[in-house]
Amino acid sequence: MIVTAQAGSPAGEQQIATHVSGVLARRSALAHPPVYLTVSDAVARAIAGTFSSRTDHGAVLDRFHRTGSADADELMEAARFEQGYASPEGHAALYCLIGWVRSRVASQVAGAVQ
Repeated sequence: MIVTAQAGSPAGEQQIATHVSGVLARRSALAHPPVYLTVSDAVARAIAGTFSSRTDHGAVLDRFHRTGSADADELMEAARFEQGYASPEGHAALYCLIGWVRSRVASQVAGAVQ
């Protein structure tokens, strides 16, 4: 399934940190946070750009960063792979990117059911 970010351009570096910490704080305050409680499209694209590289997984992240569109499974796999090498802050940002993908998949599946 292809997921698409509606934001015109990726967020800035400071917005990533602020948005990720805010989303994680709100999610941790809830016993069962909803799937839609995630980072914005612009922040999701910026997170992907932060971890883009010449590796296969990095190329998936780079493509999403540049175009705002990617295969959901490939994007989640790339983010999970990069989590293994990321700092704690990077790991948290990639966790939020994975949450963003899950949210988009859930909304597309719900839209297809209706």
